[in-house]
Amino acid sequence: MRVLIVDDHPAFRDLAARLVVSAGFIVVGKAENGASALQQAAELQPDVVLLDIVLPDRSGLLVAEELALQENPPRVVLVSSRSRSDFGSGFAWPERSIFLPKHELSAAVLAALIGGS
Repeated sequence: MRVLIVDDHPAFRDLAARLVVSAGFIVVGKAENGASALQQAAELQPDVVLLDIVLPDRSGLLVAEELALQENPPRVVLVSSRSRSDFGSGFAWPERSIFLPKHELSAAVLAALIGGS
């Protein structure tokens, strides 16, 4: 499983990369904003994109929607320091995406979420 990590905080990208590797997956790239995420996703063709919802140049939700339009779209794990309930009960999550609060991120959780995709 090849994973692209997208977050504007270098420390979180590094932590996430360690967890991805611990879960037995390969980190194929790291991006700090939505534009670089889309560019790297097109070039690297990851199986999964670990994607922060709050990015400096655009919403990670919009990035997830654009990723879903690719010919072979990756699975998207949306992460946020906010909880799912903060987005409202009627919120429509992008297709092929999973939400995970950042404080719940671990190698075991990643393996369970994306190991069979």
